Amino acid sequence: MPELRQNPFTKQWVIIATERAKRPHDFVRKNDNPVTIPSYVANCPFCPGNEHLTPGESHSVHRNGKWQVRVVPNKFSALSSEGELSRMVDGLKRTVNGVGIHEVVVETPDHSQTTALLSEQDIEMIVRSYKDRYFAITDDTRVEHVTIFKNHGTSAGTSLEHPHSQIIATPIIPPDIRTRMEVALRFYDEHGKCIFCKVLMDELAEQVRIVHETQHFVCLVPFASLTPFSLWIFPRRHMASFGEIQPEEMLDLARMLRIVLAKIYNGLANPDFNYVVRTAPGENRYSRYYHWYVSVIPRLTKVAGFELGSGMFINPTIPETNARFLREVDVSNL
Repeated sequence: MPELRQNPFTKQWVIIATERAKRPHDFVRKNDNPVTIPSYVANCPFCPGNEHLTPGESHSVHRNGKWQVRVVPNKFSALSSEGELSRMVDGLKRTVNGVGIHEVVVETPDHSQTTALLSEQDIEMIVRSYKDRYFAITDDTRVEHVTIFKNHGTSAGTSLEHPHSQIIATPIIPPDIRTRMEVALRFYDEHGKCIFCKVLMDELAEQVRIVHETQHFVCLVPFASLTPFSLWIFPRRHMASFGEIQPEEMLDLARMLRIVLAKIYNGLANPDFNYVVRTAPGENRYSRYYHWYVSVIPRLTKVAGFELGSGMFINPTIPETNARFLREVDVSNL
């Protein structure tokens, strides 16, 4: 029988459609005409030699005299880095002028690469760039919240093929973040502990939804996974803010990201995906009740009318089955 499960962090319900559950292999999309992607594209603004096609870099990491990661302002920014913050209220109409920061993290000089195939050291440079920019951006008094995310593939929202991720800093705290903070605070007030730490402890005890463990991180399929093969990557150490990650944890997160994305790449034939670093707002940097984590979402299904109309999702897979499938995916050859 189908069952409804609730996300403990948002109180959002999902229907686990067991009666029409698909097997993991049903999501592997065969590509009979694979396209070979070149390592350099002459008109790509992110390829080496084309640095003049982007705004001036705000951060870079070099190796052997050449850049390996570049961070640049988004040429088509969603927000303006110029101007002062102002808020206006007219009855029920509220507006905030669109100041903020929107940057692109060019993850590698190689146009043909994908994150799953990068080395741990390469991914560590990306993670380190995230942290460096996170701190630089949160120093801006106009910024209330920083979102770090990656879109891989057209169905995940990317418009440029060259491997990259993005950072958007907004002058408001998004309602979704507010909701998570409020639920977490309520749990802390009632139980005296972090709800994220509690979930992590329970999942480690059960083991059935664990995908992979490293020294500092745990990857699992959520009990109330909204979509097939969604994953959470938790730091074992309680940290509300991504900015608190330490050097040894950055290397371990790079190791975890590489393994997890390689499992998705190998096991599900390189699907489009998103990942998001879900961190507390800067004002809650040392919160005892919030815990940052990375959410990884393969784009294997589409949002349809029921989801739009109800706010609930229908997941045609079983989280425990998905976790077992991903655990067994061999990535030793990558």
